[in-house]
Amino acid sequence: MSRVCQLTGKRAMVGNNVSHAMNKTKRKFSVNLHRKRFFLPEENKWITLRVAASTMRTINKNGIAAVIKEAKAQGLI
Repeated sequence: MSRVCQLTGKRAMVGNNVSHAMNKTKRKFSVNLHRKRFFLPEENKWITLRVAASTMRTINKNGIAAVIKEAKAQGLI
């Protein structure tokens, strides 16, 4: 299973480790993913999603229904 947020589509980024001598080596910035259960009151059921920690903050702010609706509009679900 790839490390991609199911609601926002966030995935790993690539960058550099930079030493004090300014030597650069490639590295990967992984997404902070968590498996989390959410309750959908409209459908009266639980769903399990792999979402980034930043996405959980957005869900707490806007609500799970609004975030899922926006993800469907963007074609991520």
